[in-house]
Amino acid sequence: MKCANFIFLMFLISFFVLNVSAKMTDKIKIAHVENDFSIGELDNKSWKKANDVEISKYWSGENAPDGRHFKAKLLWSKTALYVRFEANQAEPLVISDAPNLKNKTKGLWDRDVCEIFLAPNRAEFRKYFEFEIAPTGEWIDLGIHQKPNERITDWDYDSGMQSAARVEKDKVIMAIKVEWKAFGTTTPKAGDIWLGNILRCVGAGATRGYLTWQPTLTKEPSFHVPEKFGEFEFIK
Repeated sequence: MKCANFIFLMFLISFFVLNVSAKMTDKIKIAHVENDFSIGELDNKSWKKANDVEISKYWSGENAPDGRHFKAKLLWSKTALYVRFEANQAEPLVISDAPNLKNKTKGLWDRDVCEIFLAPNRAEFRKYFEFEIAPTGEWIDLGIHQKPNERITDWDYDSGMQSAARVEKDKVIMAIKVEWKAFGTTTPKAGDIWLGNILRCVGAGATRGYLTWQPTLTKEPSFHVPEKFGEFEFIK
């Protein structure tokens, strides 16, 4: 009996170590660029410096069809963060017929969008920022405090984010640029690690899909699960 208990204990320890190790590998390294560029330059050569983060799973951890997969590239400079999304598009776009590019669009998440959540302070990872962009170039920025039983949203948060988008055959390219002043006094340096997630909403009706870099594993589709955030490491 003692031997069986010891084996079971070793199994639990191994399981815990393996899962912690796996979680520690859930990291994106954000490459540094010396020169800033316009976010409208969707094919700027600087993007080649960033690694592709390929995202192919739904929030539940299940595989999504190829036509919904997307990739993200992340860069950072002395002044700003750059994020570029390249999304497969094998179904009709769910977009506005009269897009508003001057102001944030509330309810944008009900259409096709790509998103990134960023928590600069890992000690307070439940406080994070949400940035969304649609194939039309529409955008929204929000400050979020996800408490255990409620979500507090700062609808007036003004990051000054910039956006650009281009629809191609079977593909949509979107990008955002957020200057560090959007995060208050928090400016990263090489070696710093922020937390967050990368996400996509695509399609309509019962077949609407919710893809995530780090699956949230909730019963119903939900992105706002900071406990599942991965790591973003700033490198030079």
